[in-house]
Order: sequence, then structure tokens, then C-alpha cells
Amino acid sequence: MTKSALDRREALRRLGWGGLGVAATPLWAQALTALANDHAHALHHDGPAAVAADWTPKALTARQNDMVVALSEMILPETDTPGARAALVNRFIDAVLADADDHDRESFLDGLGWMDERSCELFGDDFMKVGAEQQAALLTILSSGRNKSLEDQAGVEFFETLKKLTVTGYYTSEAGMKELGQDGLMFFAGYDGCRHPEHGGKK
Repeated sequence: MTKSALDRREALRRLGWGGLGVAATPLWAQALTALANDHAHALHHDGPAAVAADWTPKALTARQNDMVVALSEMILPETDTPGARAALVNRFIDAVLADADDHDRESFLDGLGWMDERSCELFGDDFMKVGAEQQAALLTILSSGRNKSLEDQAGVEFFETLKKLTVTGYYTSEAGMKELGQDGLMFFAGYDGCRHPEHGGKK
């Protein structure tokens, strides 16, 4: 494994699991993170599946999916290895949301809405309509450990949760498994949903 890959692994480990402490993390965020881990566990055991060319999101609207794609790629961009977009992390996140409780799912979707509202307040337009510099500036605000603003708390909680789902989804993908030094055989590319009966999935 290259030094850059090792550096990225360590950076992603800190990115995905740093930030808010467990006690400060809202219950919906804890629930989605746990469900993502369950998905990852199930997918590793189910083996690979074909990537559907005609895939459509189950929990996200087309616009929300585009936003998740953009945000996850900003969290984990393409370098000398594929980024979140190429790894289809959005499909993993959509599958987690589709299996989540209504309240937990809506809390995540409310977070996407908050991003648009805050972007409008700061830059005059929705998150996907402003420039890359403005998008990065908002994410920097949310990632700052010095940001204690109650106004941004909902956004901080959402973004921390999104980072964790992104990292989990990435390292469940073929690209992520190969970056970890695995042979790429224990990944799931289709993201049809968790198959655990307790999550309402397929048996």
C-alpha cells in the first residue's frame, strides 16, 4: 500500500469517528450509524452483487441524492484512489435510510434541508447552486471544533453523521476494500438494502 493510501486511511479514520462525542450525539444519528454498521456487516457476508445501471434511490429524492453525492465526494474526494462518488457511497447511504425508522430518516433529510437554508443565509442560494468555494466554506464552518454556535448545531450534527456514513459506505465498497489491502471479494456493490429481518430487509 502506498504512503498516500496509508495517510488517507488514518485521515479518514479520524474524520469518520472523531468530532462529537457519543454523549453529545443525538439518538437519530447514533441509530443511523449503528444501522450503517449493520449494513456493512451484512454486505461483507452476502458477497458481491452486480451494479444496477438503472438504479434509483428509495429514500432520497433525485435532488437529495445529488446533494449526498456532492457532499460525500467533498468528504472523500478522488485522489490517486477513487472517491466517494466512484465508490457509489450515495447508494449505501440511501439503502441505510430506506431501512431506517421514519424519525431517523426524516432527521437526516432535515439535515439536508438545513444545509440549503444555511447556504441561502450565507451565500444567497441553495447549497448545490453556490460555487465550490462557498460549499467548502460552509463545510469548514461545520467541521470547526471551535464552532459552538447554537445556530449551527443542527448542521454540525448532520455533517458528523454524514461523515460517518460516508466512511462506512466507502470501506464497504470495492474501492475501499482494495485500499484496505483486501482482495476486493468481500464487497457489495448493489446496495439493495439490509437483509436482516429486524430491519425489514430481504431474507
